[in-house]
Amino acid sequence: MPQTADTTADTVIELRRATAVLGSRPVLRGIDLTVRRGEVVALLGANGSGKSTAVRAVVGQVPLTGGTVELFGTPLRRFRQWARVGYVPQRTTAASGVPATIREVVSSGRLSRTGLRLPRKADREAVDRAIALVGLADRAGDSVGALSGGQHQRVLIARALAAGPELLIMDEPMAGVDLASQEILAATLREQVAAGASVLLVLHELGPLEPLIDRAVVLRDGCVTHDGPPPEALGQHALPGHDHVHPHAASEPARTGLLT
Repeated sequence: MPQTADTTADTVIELRRATAVLGSRPVLRGIDLTVRRGEVVALLGANGSGKSTAVRAVVGQVPLTGGTVELFGTPLRRFRQWARVGYVPQRTTAASGVPATIREVVSSGRLSRTGLRLPRKADREAVDRAIALVGLADRAGDSVGALSGGQHQRVLIARALAAGPELLIMDEPMAGVDLASQEILAATLREQVAAGASVLLVLHELGPLEPLIDRAVVLRDGCVTHDGPPPEALGQHALPGHDHVHPHAASEPARTGLLT
């Protein structure tokens, strides 16, 4: 997808010279990250490289100590159109004991559009469509506590899709997910991309998503070391070895040992 450095009209995410600190340790060390309309970008790197911190900074969960974030051309501090953004955090087991059905959890993803008003027919249809997209239509009334890890991840993705977002941000969507669920998630994303969605994915490996990826951004110690076509070898030990260093990377990055 050829673009010039000055192309901004179709930019949906713009992270510039971003720095972040957890405790007293630097996690992001001046990174640039751009996602354009209709683009699928994979954020890659070993544990502790800053991948999850970067996406959490994009959605405002981690404050930057320097640099800027823009969504759809608007500075993050002024951005209010959250229905345009679907965010899937790293999967946890914390929600497994929540007494809610799949439909109820997915319906919560529609709140950015409905607010406190009662759901309308279009809202219910959007929820049903999102549940069907992840292959759980026949289980919509089941408790989320009865789901496998892969099925639970599919519910989280359906929740993000329920509002009909233009941008999907997903943190390790394939982690701990069985192969069958990985294939369903890949097919779901393929449909969203075909409809024009932009996607930012944190991944350890591309797996079934590889055909969808337009660009890979590799982080090492909070610095961008590669921004371009996906590397051919994506083993965890191979990731830090790319020799394309981003111009804003710190000259002597210190290993932090932080989890992403």
